[in-house]
Amino acid sequence: MIRAVDHVRSMAAYALADLGGSETVSLAQNESAFPASPAAIAAGQAALTQMPLYPDPDWPELRAAIAETHGVKAENILCGAGSMELIGCLIRAFSGPGDRVLGTDYGYAYVASATAQVQADYVKAREVDLSVSVDDILTAVTPQTRIVFVCNPGNPTGTLIPNTEVIRLQDALPEGVLLVVDQAYAEFADQDQNPTEIFELVDRGDTVVMRTFSKAFGLAGARVGWGLFPPVIEREVRKILNPNNVSIPSQAMATAAMQDQAHMCDTVTKTAVIRDQFAEECRALGLTVAPSHTNFVLIRFANVEAAQKADTALRAQGLLMRGMGGYGLADCLRATICAQDIMDRCLAVLKEVTS
Repeated sequence: MIRAVDHVRSMAAYALADLGGSETVSLAQNESAFPASPAAIAAGQAALTQMPLYPDPDWPELRAAIAETHGVKAENILCGAGSMELIGCLIRAFSGPGDRVLGTDYGYAYVASATAQVQADYVKAREVDLSVSVDDILTAVTPQTRIVFVCNPGNPTGTLIPNTEVIRLQDALPEGVLLVVDQAYAEFADQDQNPTEIFELVDRGDTVVMRTFSKAFGLAGARVGWGLFPPVIEREVRKILNPNNVSIPSQAMATAAMQDQAHMCDTVTKTAVIRDQFAEECRALGLTVAPSHTNFVLIRFANVEAAQKADTALRAQGLLMRGMGGYGLADCLRATICAQDIMDRCLAVLKEVTS
């Protein structure tokens, strides 16, 4: 019998969201409620004529667009087939057996899967009130800690800690520990905090900042993520990135989307209006909703049974939220913000099950 290596056989496959059937409306994957920029769609269509060619492995136009928009150095940018590729390569490059990768209670679950692939240990620091706690992270650091991952804003919580706390964390981490700040939902929080403060941490040489085009830019299907890397980190990660990793149409779409900041900002604004109204209406039903700085909300029910009852009722109406049992939050459902009529349908179900 052909057998995989022991540590792979002992792993579970990374669990994606249940998408339901063809008639189901998914509120489970935090996809954008609104379409991508028309300029991005047009750029992708125009790029189809280049399909006989391999994509440029250096993503020059995309890096230039990101650098110009954010005031960073293009040579410090790496692009991936989604930020998942970059996260996996970072962990493979900087951790291995006997090392520890430190996340938080409700950090991005893929980090644990990527850590298991290299036989390192994934450890969680406690979050407080569904928010990252810098003090608890620092308490959890040991001599074996090689990488610290912080999601800000958080997923699945939607909460946000101030930039000053991220800076305090970096200042206090021991030498030789790499800090990774995952900002997949940052565009929904950029109006609240100055993004430059976090980008500037990269200049210290021990911090990486990740972002994606999957959320605010509406390009989840294009699979494009990017990160800002110190040169010494960039050099090592680049060695194990898949060459030609981002397709020609995806590079073209992401470039045009980054250049169309007005469209992205409009998407963020419209999403936030629907999100905040839905959250308030849920709170009026007696449900607990954490303050969100993302395109989703985390809804906490009175108990696990109440959350399951709501999930069943929603599914019966063709509406699928994300159960949070895998995060230790079995009394919660996470709801991606969709068009207003979809959220109205969800609210009607929630009113019925909580009455």
